Amino acid sequence: MQATTQVHFPDHDLESAPKDALPALTDAERRFGMLPNLLRKMATAPALLKGYLALGELFEQTSFSPAEQQVVLLSVSRENRCDYCMGAHSVLADMAGVPKAVTDALREGKPLPDERLEALRRFTTAVVSARGWVDEAEVAAFQEAGYDAQQVLEVILGVGMKTLSNYTNHIAGTELDAAFQHRAWPASEADA
Repeated sequence: MQATTQVHFPDHDLESAPKDALPALTDAERRFGMLPNLLRKMATAPALLKGYLALGELFEQTSFSPAEQQVVLLSVSRENRCDYCMGAHSVLADMAGVPKAVTDALREGKPLPDERLEALRRFTTAVVSARGWVDEAEVAAFQEAGYDAQQVLEVILGVGMKTLSNYTNHIAGTELDAAFQHRAWPASEADA
């Protein structure tokens, strides 16, 4: 029988983080007004931290509105059963003005009350669950809802960006920050 070693993923701060992670952490703390636990964990691998933040900035520059961006990110996080990202992005969705009925439906895995956002949720979920092998009918339905070829590919950017954080949280056991606790979401809700 082999002995198992449990890997520890520290919650770095500006004092303990690897030197290569410091500029990204400093910028993130300035931008967010705090240092989220996800970024503290990612700092162990500075390239992951920088890549995630860079993809996040690029995703913010897509043709999607802030509300649509949150629909994509919450849809990915729910499909990947990431309780950290569901809690954090529920708060960010609230801050972006996403109606509570939309965020609550996303959290519960129910159809969204807005048809266009529902098409975005369905397509994003299909991309994740099919690992990108989406049926042509899914792409057609997404485009019939008013989205274009650029936005099909922008969903892929959002899926890639959010998958980095979802998987990091799964493996590193990231604890939800106090600032997001009021919107905590247990992954068991995904099975309900």
